[in-house]
Amino acid sequence: MTDKIDFKKSLDSYQAVRGDFRVLEIPQMRYLMIDGHGDPNTSPAYAAALAALYPVAYKLKFASKKELGRDYVVPPLEGLWWAEDMDAFTTSRDKSRWEWTMMLMVPEWIDESTFADAFAQAGAKAPPERLSEVRLETLSEGLSVQTLHLGSFDDEGPVLQRMHHEFIPGNGFQLSGKHHEIYLSDARKVSPEKLRTILRQPVQRA
Repeated sequence: MTDKIDFKKSLDSYQAVRGDFRVLEIPQMRYLMIDGHGDPNTSPAYAAALAALYPVAYKLKFASKKELGRDYVVPPLEGLWWAEDMDAFTTSRDKSRWEWTMMLMVPEWIDESTFADAFAQAGAKAPPERLSEVRLETLSEGLSVQTLHLGSFDDEGPVLQRMHHEFIPGNGFQLSGKHHEIYLSDARKVSPEKLRTILRQPVQRA
């Protein structure tokens, strides 16, 4: 049995430093995904989305350990966020206007058959309400800018303002994909001022 892999430590795409806007190339990655709309703090659909994602993720982890001899820590929760007017993130922070896709990364050695088996097992007894909406999909972000935000989610606005309106255009880039957040902390266990979140924005040359 090999050592348990912790992707937060082993993958370069999960590395970021507070106060530093880093340009990097993100490889293609596969995720369990589920979509929704509205304020994540109040939307029942958001809670139901997480309740559907995690059972499949843990079934995949257990199958990988038992059948493939490859154990790993379930990767951190991630989210793609967007709105018709992206200033809904940086200025108004009007969460009622937000669209989102919540995601959990899937290791490259997990195949479609293993996913199908895990999906079936997650639904065998008392299936989660939104289980049928969980999918396995590849995300290709490529060239991106990211930084580490320390603190409350509601305090991200100024950081995103600098990223979107200063660093990105100031370095010859323009936005080209959805705002991406990676939650390195468990918001249920960590106080808001200590939350560690990677903020990522795919870009292209202007």
